[in-house]
Amino acid sequence: MNPVLAAWNELGNDEAAAVILPCCGSKRWAAMLANSRPVEEEAAMLRRAEEIWWRLDEADWLEAFATHPRIGEREAPNRASRQSAAWSAAEQRDVMVEDDSVLAALADGNRRYEERFGRVFLVCATGKTAREMLETLENRLANDEKTELREAAQQQLEITALRLKKWLNR
Repeated sequence: MNPVLAAWNELGNDEAAAVILPCCGSKRWAAMLANSRPVEEEAAMLRRAEEIWWRLDEADWLEAFATHPRIGEREAPNRASRQSAAWSAAEQRDVMVEDDSVLAALADGNRRYEERFGRVFLVCATGKTAREMLETLENRLANDEKTELREAAQQQLEITALRLKKWLNR
């Protein structure tokens, strides 16, 4: 068994939830995952994390979304843990090498997205260029609220899975 997972399985529920919270940002998700222990292997952890994610309600999803910085910004929100902020910075590192016009377009797109949907634009940034994320942002601005909420939730799930893998293999 993965030693990180084995140690996590031995923690009390509250401590286990606190340890896993930076992977997602939803307190209910973290508590439900902690309460589902023991988890024997990484694949089972990822499956359980996904199953729990899709059982949450919109408020839980919004709580998770709110822990992310805007695409193209260096600072994570104050509610993000240090670990979550560090992961966000690494996930967005390719954005910061773009020229000022792309960063300005992202800032404008972020503003329009927040005006339209009332939350931060969320995309799994790992492996994507700023131009790709800008194109995704522009395309998603055309979504209706229900479609966009579901897309943001899917992006959060992808981010969570990547973070869980990093956490398990540290």
